[in-house]
Amino acid sequence: MVTTTHTEYPLSPVQFSRLTKRGILLGLSLPQLIVLGIAILTVVASLYISGGMGLAWTSPVWAGAALLAVIPAGGRKLIEWVPILTRWTARTYLGQLIYRRRVIRPRPAGTLALPGDAAPLREWEDPETGAAMIHDPHAQTLTVILGVSHPAFVLLDPGEQQRRVAGWGRVLAAACRSGRIARIQVSERTLPDSGTGLAEWWRTHGTDDGSWAATTYAELIDRAGPAGERHATTISLALDMKNSARQIRTSGGGIRGAAAVLRQEMTTLTTALRAADLTSSGWLTPGEVAVILRSSYDPAAAPALERHGNLGRDLATAGPVAVTETWDRLRSDSAFHAVLWITEWPRSQVYPGFLAPLVLSGGILRTLALHYTPVRADQAARDLRKKKTELISDAAQRRKIGQIEDAASSAELDDVLQQEADLTAGHGVLRVSGLISVSAPTVDDLDAAVAAVEQAAIQASCETRRLVGQQAAAFTAAALPLCRPV
Repeated sequence: MVTTTHTEYPLSPVQFSRLTKRGILLGLSLPQLIVLGIAILTVVASLYISGGMGLAWTSPVWAGAALLAVIPAGGRKLIEWVPILTRWTARTYLGQLIYRRRVIRPRPAGTLALPGDAAPLREWEDPETGAAMIHDPHAQTLTVILGVSHPAFVLLDPGEQQRRVAGWGRVLAAACRSGRIARIQVSERTLPDSGTGLAEWWRTHGTDDGSWAATTYAELIDRAGPAGERHATTISLALDMKNSARQIRTSGGGIRGAAAVLRQEMTTLTTALRAADLTSSGWLTPGEVAVILRSSYDPAAAPALERHGNLGRDLATAGPVAVTETWDRLRSDSAFHAVLWITEWPRSQVYPGFLAPLVLSGGILRTLALHYTPVRADQAARDLRKKKTELISDAAQRRKIGQIEDAASSAELDDVLQQEADLTAGHGVLRVSGLISVSAPTVDDLDAAVAAVEQAAIQASCETRRLVGQQAAAFTAAALPLCRPV
């Protein structure tokens, strides 16, 4: 991300790097090169063996391969859909699109009762902080979740906004320098409001004297509370246990040692958040994590869970009862879900707060998840050098064959050069992915909500695409604050 200053306005605009769309050779990806190679070999072999007649007989092979490599469909070439369709067909044949909880069979202690790829996740309650730490034995990560609160950013004056943006940048820079953080996930979600906040305010400040005005006011609060919505924000921190193996052994090894190392990162994060004027409500306990998981899969139960503080706070039963995945949506318990991927961030310069149309969209149950993956300085330098070499080589090859250089390739090279300059100046490099999970009680309501979210993304200068063939994994990454990759 490139930052430029403005001399008259205290709030600095920012510009995001473009999504890399490079290929291995001349902009062609590996699957495209493979099928084009098959087509060329088929043509040469046919001409060598049987001449023109052989070329005609093998035309379905080489023509089909060439068409698979060049014809686009849904933002991809046809050949790039082959792995997705193959995996989807295999999952359908193996019955992996349907999940039903086995009520009678007890689950192993410490599991989260989640379907799909999240089934191996285990819970560890830190004895010192009381926080719920989620262990992924396959990815070798240990994740902890922090609840945060913040004032309305769009209502602040430009100078205060710039100061808070700089503070958040320091938080992310600290994660890059650590070398032990696998991923940071920021989740901003809307939840149906149970009305407990309004009722508590009325009990504290109201005067229930039995008058007509007091009775009417109390009835309005009872009716308006459950119809409203509230926003909740969490920051999830995932420790890379592979890169932290030495520190974990020094701290005693195993999950206890990993928890000790993670506590150091937790302290660093909370200190940096205070400098950014973000107020932490504490690291989430197992009961609070269970409520988030249950509310994500079963939004209709969220108001009841909030009104009755002792219900739904067991991680062993927090998962869904039933999940059915289709090509472009997911159904779980009381809601239908769809996940959108932010494929393009604003290409022109925008000011912080550009996501306000998306974040402040009302009447929609949705979760906006931003995944930050820190990249070590040495690895980032190697990747940037490789990208720069490939872009320059592709440009030279296009000039050699007489192909016109397009503006997109030049802009991508400028982005790489700017990132290299920023890295040399001491800044960190982060890979950012944005996912939006939308939930609704019916399919028609879901389609309307998705259309509204897509329109809000357009107003925020972002481009979104609805993920297909992987809605279950995408929902886990977008709606659950567990730092899960897609």
